[in-house]
Amino acid sequence: MTEVDEPTFSAMVERHRRELHVHCYRMLGSFEDAEDAVQETFLRAWRRRETYEGRSTFRAWLYRIATNAALDLIAKRRPEPATGGEVLWLQPYPDRLLDELRADESEEPETAAVARETIELAYIVALQHLAPRPRAALVLRDVIGWPAKDVAELLGDSVNSVNSALQRARAGMREHLPAERQDWTGGADDAQTREVVRRYSEACLATDIDAIAKMLRDDVRCSMPPTPGVQIGRDAVVADWTAGGFPEMRGLRIVPTSVNRQPAIGAYLWREADKAYLPLTVDVLRVEDGQIAEIVTFHDDQFPRLGLPERLEES
Repeated sequence: MTEVDEPTFSAMVERHRRELHVHCYRMLGSFEDAEDAVQETFLRAWRRRETYEGRSTFRAWLYRIATNAALDLIAKRRPEPATGGEVLWLQPYPDRLLDELRADESEEPETAAVARETIELAYIVALQHLAPRPRAALVLRDVIGWPAKDVAELLGDSVNSVNSALQRARAGMREHLPAERQDWTGGADDAQTREVVRRYSEACLATDIDAIAKMLRDDVRCSMPPTPGVQIGRDAVVADWTAGGFPEMRGLRIVPTSVNRQPAIGAYLWREADKAYLPLTVDVLRVEDGQIAEIVTFHDDQFPRLGLPERLEES
């Protein structure tokens, strides 16, 4: 690369920040880890700027660096893939930041659908169950659309090895993704989904656990990362909520939002000492055929990142 000053180079790299962050998020499953990987990517890119020879696009060069930065971070922090269907380090990705990647009008609808489906929490969770290098191969081939030879060059493998790893990765994804994956219609903008979310919100405000139970699918899954444990099935979920004291909870307020291209609600609980409603939890919903198939609940530390208010005053 022709010698450029740091401000010029930074501007060249900065325009790719969001897509690189999303790429690292898919690899890592954690918003905060993705932040660290992107910062490391920018640092490595500046230090190695002379190595960019123009044989590939500048964007592809950055993706190579970002993928290696993510793989190095995985090796350092989470060398073993997730097990048991849960990812304790899972964090949500705000739709308001994903909107920075809005497809232009010329993009094919199928491409936009792939982008949405590969950022939903179930997909991110499934990815985290793959070993790191097959995970990278799958993301680069099936999400980013790289040719196998480019993936092989990045990973230092043969094309045959990459294709074999990709087959194993795809099989692993099928094992961990919901069986009805191809039929998902529960995006945040779906009219039926909006109605389910409205009813769910009303039932939460009323702490009406019977009403919520009627909206849950028989095999509903509930989790609350980083707290260990996945509840599977309506009866198990209701029993867990009842044991946790939800039916007795009073003084809730609900703020609708969306994360990972899924509908979500931020719940606030009245705190008399503060004379305000303060953040409690964020529920991210997966809705299928008018029923709630999965609820992933995040703690109150996620509210600032999601752009939710830090407090709601008494109305």
